Amino acid sequence: MTRMHNPPHPGEILREYLGDITVTQAAVKLGVNRVTLSRLVTGSSGVSADMAYRLGEAFGTSPELWAGMQLQYDLYQAGKLKRPRIDRLAA
Repeated sequence: MTRMHNPPHPGEILREYLGDITVTQAAVKLGVNRVTLSRLVTGSSGVSADMAYRLGEAFGTSPELWAGMQLQYDLYQAGKLKRPRIDRLAA
């Protein structure tokens, strides 16, 4: 899989999917707390597996779409961290 250069946080994409729907209205429809959804939309938290299923059902997409966006975002962010050299465990 090719990594996207600086992928957006899934919350940015979700904001576009919501359109004119408020976070409060969407949270009620999704069956989650408004604060939970707000944190996702603002990028303060990520898409859990449960949320991926909820978003998939709500927007007619797959949960893999939402989970995949989160994974791409997380991998990109992790790739920017400085870490010590790690030797291979097996040849």
